[in-house]
Amino acid sequence: MKSVPKSRLMEAVHETAQDLYEAGAIDSLKMKKFDLLCLKLVETYDAEKIKSLRCRLELSQSLLSAVLNVSLSTVRQWEQGVKSPSGAAQKLISLLDRKGLEALA
Repeated sequence: MKSVPKSRLMEAVHETAQDLYEAGAIDSLKMKKFDLLCLKLVETYDAEKIKSLRCRLELSQSLLSAVLNVSLSTVRQWEQGVKSPSGAAQKLISLLDRKGLEALA
């Protein structure tokens, strides 16, 4: 997953915050807030990644749909490449990928 600035202005704000963090002027919690404010995470889950994640976690399509609160047909369409997850669904899938089933259960 790669972080990229939302804009040039946000890039400058983040760079300044990073310098302050490295100088010890702000703590790690505040730096994480600047990361969330200034950076967008570029991670997309295509059909192959979704199916691979589901198989790695040993989830059926039905169970994955329940965990993500989407219909079974939606998960099927994602895995067939007919549809792509929305931004909110992408975020939940990313969380599931990074933190595991316990994060959403």
